[in-house]
Amino acid sequence: MTSLEPTTELTVWGHAGLRLERRGRRLAVDPGSFTDDRVLDGATAVLVTHEHADHVEPDALAAVLAERPELEAWAPAPVAQALRGADAPAGRVHTASPGDTIATAGFEVRVLGGRHAVIHPSLPPVTNVAYLVDGAVLHPGDSFTLPPEGTRVEVLALPVGGPWTKVAEAADYAAAVAPVTAVPIHDAVLSDAGRAATDRLLDALTGDVAYRRLAPGEPLAV
Repeated sequence: MTSLEPTTELTVWGHAGLRLERRGRRLAVDPGSFTDDRVLDGATAVLVTHEHADHVEPDALAAVLAERPELEAWAPAPVAQALRGADAPAGRVHTASPGDTIATAGFEVRVLGGRHAVIHPSLPPVTNVAYLVDGAVLHPGDSFTLPPEGTRVEVLALPVGGPWTKVAEAADYAAAVAPVTAVPIHDAVLSDAGRAATDRLLDALTGDVAYRRLAPGEPLAV
């Protein structure tokens, strides 16, 4: 599959949390501490990019998995281990490794990347995977992972704030991926004024890429 069907809706639920919905089936990504809990409403699958709390809280997600037998989770090995250690149902927690292809909630997901962007050389490296959904929506987590060569990304979830990135890097990453639309994420550390300033800069710097901020729960047809 090279693109999402027109009936797919993408919503952002704060910080790095996204949800994709098609034909009543929902796929959530990164339900961390800065993300509205509603990102998981109605989801039958959840993807986690890495272990930092702003992307996943293992105890909280494990409790949701225990309560909802229809929900399954995919995550890199350290997160999968943490979820099982928090008493998540082991059979519904799956390890996602770079190179994997996952079919879940009616979507096809390719697992890319492998490493978190450098925060500081003194800090130990963290496993981070990126997810390319139906060849069209790329969520990189905390990384600048590129899609496979020749992939035409329709929507890039573009990290715009945090201790590991800056506006110039976000602009360069958007240029390298060259999506149709860049939707800013990873911005909970920015004030309202900071978001506005970042949006003005990136809107000017991303050239032919449509830069579009979504309000929480606002749908974008893909």
